[in-house]
Amino acid sequence: MIKFENVSFGYDDKKIVENFSIEIPSGDRVCFFGKSGCGKSTLLRLIMGLETPNGGSVEKLSDNISAVFQEDRLLPFKTVLENITMFAPCDRAKEILARLSMTDAQNLYPSELSGGMARRAAIARALAAESDIYIFDEPFNGLDRENIADAALLINEYTKGKTLVLVTHEKELANALGCRIIEL
Repeated sequence: MIKFENVSFGYDDKKIVENFSIEIPSGDRVCFFGKSGCGKSTLLRLIMGLETPNGGSVEKLSDNISAVFQEDRLLPFKTVLENITMFAPCDRAKEILARLSMTDAQNLYPSELSGGMARRAAIARALAAESDIYIFDEPFNGLDRENIADAALLINEYTKGKTLVLVTHEKELANALGCRIIEL
């Protein structure tokens, strides 16, 4: 369960979120949807505890969270496999990489990856860590249709029964992940 109660957040005089309240039951799948700058990514950062509300409260039953940020955030001095096995057993990491057509890239460093490969590595890292809450901020950026379909299938499989919070600008992708859309 994630509960926002009268949450407000902003920087200096710029309000980003104001009096936002919602309860997301455990195991639910939601997509924060709205125009750029309306606070979608900020809500994700509040869930993860990377930001603190200026007013109101954010409660969650678990701090066991995996995330795919808008940036890939892979450690440049570790291989793809090493980036993932920081959070998961090696066989699980290799299985997920294989399902994302990334087996041949597991020993490459992030600087050796294309944008789409880095994105799939970031998704693999989030899925490999068994978590209670999964956060996906524009997870399919830079992926072609085939890779989006493969990644969506894998996300659905590995997050089944877990809480999933998505930000995307495409309702079709939210529907592919079975998300209830929350317009901001």
